[in-house]
Amino acid sequence: MRAIVTGSAAGIGRATALKLHHDARQRGDKTQLMLVDLQADKLESVAKELRDEGAEVETFGGDLTDVSVPGRVVEATVKAFGGIDALISNAGVIKNGSLMDIEVEDYELAFNINTRATWLLVKAARPHLAEAKGAIVATGSISGFHPTPPLGAYSASKAALIMMVRQLAVELGPEGIRCNAVSPGSTHTAMTDARYSQPELAAEAAKKNPLHMIGQPEHQAAAIAFLAGPEAAYITGENILVDGGMQNMLMPASAMGDPWKR
Repeated sequence: MRAIVTGSAAGIGRATALKLHHDARQRGDKTQLMLVDLQADKLESVAKELRDEGAEVETFGGDLTDVSVPGRVVEATVKAFGGIDALISNAGVIKNGSLMDIEVEDYELAFNINTRATWLLVKAARPHLAEAKGAIVATGSISGFHPTPPLGAYSASKAALIMMVRQLAVELGPEGIRCNAVSPGSTHTAMTDARYSQPELAAEAAKKNPLHMIGQPEHQAAAIAFLAGPEAAYITGENILVDGGMQNMLMPASAMGDPWKR
């Protein structure tokens, strides 16, 4: 498995890199990973963790808002590993604020990282993915389906990303390239630690899904690794909501108040 994983210094990206390696090892495959993140120091820590487990790992510290970086990432990966089997476009950014309150810079940052970076990575990686009959998996969000008042640009950028995945699946499918998305619900990562590290707030959020739990990066990583792997060879243009069933609670919550009161 020769894979690029962006946003891999922590959270879902780190968990995905580890899961890709563990799955490849179970299949008897070699793991070759290009880890990409703006936080180069933390990236090295993850790389060491994987190398200690037997993976071959290269790192790329770069800012995906720079339009030259995606191409350079792909070039470095092909130089190191000879090709690409999977592209995991996981890097993301959240800017708080409604669409009416944020500045142009905030809007552009959200779309440049959450949407444009995936497009540029795919454009650069396309011939290599076609040669390998490879897979693309992008990290979406439940906010890409349901408006989230404090996250105007984030919600819009993730909705655009999910449609981009479907478009890419149609365009690249004839070349043997699969393209899917995984959309997390409430998940405890560094981005959400301020909320979910507080027991009362975490408990309140957990009640919003039928399983009454907050997701962990490993839950998302399992879905991402599945879609990137050989067992998902006939799946493309899909989006898996990994949210503990939260999307099913929209009507019960609005029509019944607290749906868990009997």
